[in-house]
Amino acid sequence: MADTRRRVKLYMLNEDRQWDDRGTGHVSSAYVERLKGMALLVRSETDGSILLESKIHPDTAYQKQQETLIVWSESDNYDLALSFQEKAGCDEIWEKICQVQGKDPSVDITQEVVDESEDERFDDMPDAMPPIELPPCELSKLEEISELFNSVLPSPIRREKLAVCIENDGYIKKLIDLFHMCEDLENLEGLHHLYDIFKSIFLLNKNALFEIMFSDDTLFDIVGLLEYDPTLPQPAKHREYLKTKAKFKEVVPISNPELLIKIHQTYRVQYIQDVILPTPSVFEENMLSSLSSFIFFNKVEIVSMIQEDEKFLTTLFAQLTDDETDDNHRRDLILFLKEFCTFSQTLQLPSRESFFKTLSNLGVLSAIEIILGLDDVKMKSAAIDIFSYIVEFSPSMVREFILHETQNQDDDDLLINLVIEQMINDTDPELGGAMQLMGILRLLLDPENMLATANKTEKTEFLSFFYKHSMHVLTAPLFANTVDDVPSKDDYQTAQLLSLILELLSFCVEHHTYHIKNYIISKDLLRRVLVLLKSRHSFVALCALRFMRRIIGLKEDFYNRYILKGNLFKPIVEAFKANGDRYNLFNSAMIELFEFVKVEDVKSLCGHIVENYINELESVKYVQTFEALKKRYEQQQDRLKDRLNIDRPFSDFSQNALVRNNNRFRRDVRTLEEEEEMWFDQDEEVQDAETTSTVPDILKNKLDSDFDQLNKLLESKKVKEAAEVKDSPPKLLTKSSININIKTNSPVNSPIHSPGSPTSPGSPESPKSPGTTTPNSTSPGNCILPTPTPQSSPNNSPMVDKTNAVTKKPGLVGLVDYPDEDSDEEEETDPIAPSAKRARIGT
Repeated sequence: MADTRRRVKLYMLNEDRQWDDRGTGHVSSAYVERLKGMALLVRSETDGSILLESKIHPDTAYQKQQETLIVWSESDNYDLALSFQEKAGCDEIWEKICQVQGKDPSVDITQEVVDESEDERFDDMPDAMPPIELPPCELSKLEEISELFNSVLPSPIRREKLAVCIENDGYIKKLIDLFHMCEDLENLEGLHHLYDIFKSIFLLNKNALFEIMFSDDTLFDIVGLLEYDPTLPQPAKHREYLKTKAKFKEVVPISNPELLIKIHQTYRVQYIQDVILPTPSVFEENMLSSLSSFIFFNKVEIVSMIQEDEKFLTTLFAQLTDDETDDNHRRDLILFLKEFCTFSQTLQLPSRESFFKTLSNLGVLSAIEIILGLDDVKMKSAAIDIFSYIVEFSPSMVREFILHETQNQDDDDLLINLVIEQMINDTDPELGGAMQLMGILRLLLDPENMLATANKTEKTEFLSFFYKHSMHVLTAPLFANTVDDVPSKDDYQTAQLLSLILELLSFCVEHHTYHIKNYIISKDLLRRVLVLLKSRHSFVALCALRFMRRIIGLKEDFYNRYILKGNLFKPIVEAFKANGDRYNLFNSAMIELFEFVKVEDVKSLCGHIVENYINELESVKYVQTFEALKKRYEQQQDRLKDRLNIDRPFSDFSQNALVRNNNRFRRDVRTLEEEEEMWFDQDEEVQDAETTSTVPDILKNKLDSDFDQLNKLLESKKVKEAAEVKDSPPKLLTKSSININIKTNSPVNSPIHSPGSPTSPGSPESPKSPGTTTPNSTSPGNCILPTPTPQSSPNNSPMVDKTNAVTKKPGLVGLVDYPDEDSDEEEETDPIAPSAKRARIGT
């Protein structure tokens, strides 16, 4: 559901003094960058288009009427009104307006009313106030004129009326005539009054008046008027400067006279705004917005006219790239191009896109490449500024050019390598240019602004190119300075440069996963970076530490193995010890690094630190980081031991079970003696192993419960079978038989093999145990191992230890011969015969 609280109707007062409905929408207040201030925005509820974008000026009079209506007058002499659907929305917007103007929201009008006629204006009767009467334009009336002009400034309505009167009466021309008269008479008092009058005219903020003052025949007179500032002891000499010292250089002949006039006018008006007019106070700051707009639109017109003149730009770039061009003239050309690009920043986005495409087609990047190859510092600086404008607007365009030129250029002549060389060789002690270039490189290397299409991926292509052709240029100062264990050069300028390189490398670690990883490993880059921990400049040491922290922060095993293999925590620990007990940023950053390893539980790094450096670090007691690291490591080791102790018996048990499962095959009669010998040999080994093996209580209890369940099932089945055998004549299976041999030597009773069990091997009550052999059993496939009797067993006790099945060597061994497949059919036809298959209890 739409928000009805801010739903409004927008009205505008027409020339017939009637309110026109301009649409219905939702109102909001927000900061608008273009207007440089808070503004009221009304978006249409039908298509979302902007119906109103009105800046809230500190001196605009807003009036609240009938609880749901806000009325005000815009500076261009038209009235607006917002009619709210709900009172709450009206109150909310009214509070925003009062907040901007510094007024109490309880008032119904934000500006003071000068006379009754202004009240009538807000009652929709703006024509009720008579126009302002201007005094006669005479020398004797200058003071009166100055007071009148100054008095109307607080009221926007009276300012409007005064501006209309000045324009209609041709008052500016008359005042200029008085200026010439005063200057000829050296009437200083009159000149001071004229200065105040024209300052007030500027503050009226009317574009129509600016058009009159800045026309070609009056502009220098306006500059002359503004020379006589009453606060200055002597008049300034602005006209002399503009006519004699400020010279216009026409680097390429301009054939368009309109363009020439516009360039001169813009320069002089900019001079008036920046140099002549005093810095506006907080209350006057918005009263010169029309002057800024005048300059802004002039620049837009200049750029458009130059861009449309194909001959002009073609000639400019031809001379710029020509080897025969004189260096002085080339410098003028590149400075003109820089100012041209600066003006282009005033263009709207579509126009700016067209502008940079035009420059690209004319070969601006090739021209920059030529300039960067020269030795002229001023030209290089201008070229870098132009390059910065282009990269900020369209980094993809620059990347495409760089990739294209790789095909026919050496690495040293590539544009990006020239930019890196310029960064490295910056002569500024503070490396201001290098910092600007580092920002440009970061934009070019940022994957976030790289395009991906169905046919090609810009990220893959450009990063592959950069790491192959340019990365070695960027890191050359770093490798050259870290050949030994300490930095070979440690002056301030070198340190600044290395810190910029490290910042860019840290950015690469974060955003270029694959390429930077290979580069770090292949060049052993991290080891070289950590040498800078010994720099006497703490900001460089912190940059090196930040690079290490960024790598560890990725928590990648690939990097961790590299750090462990190279023992790269050693320089960190040494730097930490060298810093001592000093409580500084370096100390805190070090501790945070170790804290991260602990909190994120990076096991490989944690173990490496504790095993190699804990003796040097555990003395640090003012933080708990290292004690906690050691404790975390010990807990980790304990868990590993416990897991090994638990896993070992399970492993042996599963191996024995596997051996028994693998023995499920039909034995040849010839293997009987060999198998029997293996049986008894194994039995002896079991006796030896049982004296040294133990089973954890948890596993023992688990097996006890399993055996109990199995025993209950088997006992119930055996009792049923014994009853059937007693009630019917015995029948001997001739086709197959099963022999389960169990060797035990533990005195613990097992319910499965208790002496009273009906089917226990060797039990006297058993009529004919299925495991019993007869000399005449020669049926095919009837290869049965002889069942050991209690007399032949090494241990004469009939009891079975239920824990022996899980010892290191099996104490419970079952060899089961499966009968032929047709034995199942015989069992189905003979209900009296006991089951030929018994449940396996080997596991």
